Amino acid sequence: MNKAQLIFHHTFRFIWNAIFVICYPILASFGLLFIGLTYLFSLLSKFLTRIKPEGRKVVLKDVEWETLPFSNDLLEAKLYKQIMFGPSGFKLRRKDGVPTILSDYVFGNKVRILEEGFILEKWNTTESKNLPDFDICLYDPDQDSLKSLTNIKSFDWHVSEKVDNELSFKWFDGTQGGEVKVAL
Repeated sequence: MNKAQLIFHHTFRFIWNAIFVICYPILASFGLLFIGLTYLFSLLSKFLTRIKPEGRKVVLKDVEWETLPFSNDLLEAKLYKQIMFGPSGFKLRRKDGVPTILSDYVFGNKVRILEEGFILEKWNTTESKNLPDFDICLYDPDQDSLKSLTNIKSFDWHVSEKVDNELSFKWFDGTQGGEVKVAL
């Protein structure tokens, strides 16, 4: 290095060291102050949490089997999966203890009773991104058989009419609707 570069190098190093020595206590003090304030707010939060009335404690547990409404006291349901802001999927079984084909599938909570059996919505998937995708099925409790009637991709459906051996389902998915007729 020539003499001019050496003088510039020493001058720059001196200025850098001076800035570091002057600023280090300020930076360290700010860091300690920040940590102290964080600790103080944490203690204040703990104190305020203890003062607040506790209210009811909610204990989440596995839901027991419950009688499914509108099933003539024949079917029991147990929550299998709850879709956030959406429907619930249930495992079904017969209340009389008879082994059934229903235990292999997940169903929605809509049950319609006909002379021929129960109309149920059998979910094809439990993945929330693929819902609604289910089959409307007819369950015959005497034969323990599940017959798929139609596939609907909407949770808003109902049986509109039954004429002889033909059912008519109406559905609406929020933007469009339709009607499906099936033979029993």
